[in-house]
Amino acid sequence: MTDRRAYGIMIIVINMPRKPFKKRKNCECQGARRSSRRDAILEVLVSGPGHLSAEEIHLAARKRLPGIGIATVYRALKFLCGCGKASEFIPADGVARYEPAGSRAHHDHLICTACGSFIEAVDPEIERLQERLAARHGFKLSSHKLEIYGLCPGCARK
Repeated sequence: MTDRRAYGIMIIVINMPRKPFKKRKNCECQGARRSSRRDAILEVLVSGPGHLSAEEIHLAARKRLPGIGIATVYRALKFLCGCGKASEFIPADGVARYEPAGSRAHHDHLICTACGSFIEAVDPEIERLQERLAARHGFKLSSHKLEIYGLCPGCARK
């Protein structure tokens, strides 16, 4: 006599409420999708001391997003500068530095051509001169960037 056992399969259906689909908002500039990587890099810029190199930004961003690569940082910085959320300047050492645009008061840079050090400078008289220069030529000024190159006090003494 053969043993004939009946094996059954029980299927349980659980109706779970679906999570609402969160549509990612577009970046208000350039119509690109928001990105957690770009957001992390912008957070580093805003919370940092300013004038950070891409490598410094990369190190800080890796604490927020461990898998982020240096190429992603460079692409994001190019994007953020292009849409006006960050600004770049390149001192005499040739290493680009970045800071968040508009988060701090406008300033210009005095850059040492010997050692690469730089000083932030603000002079209301220079600002007025630039406005007069633009007006004299019928130019509507939207922004400007002034970098003055020379020797810092330490290098000038040598």
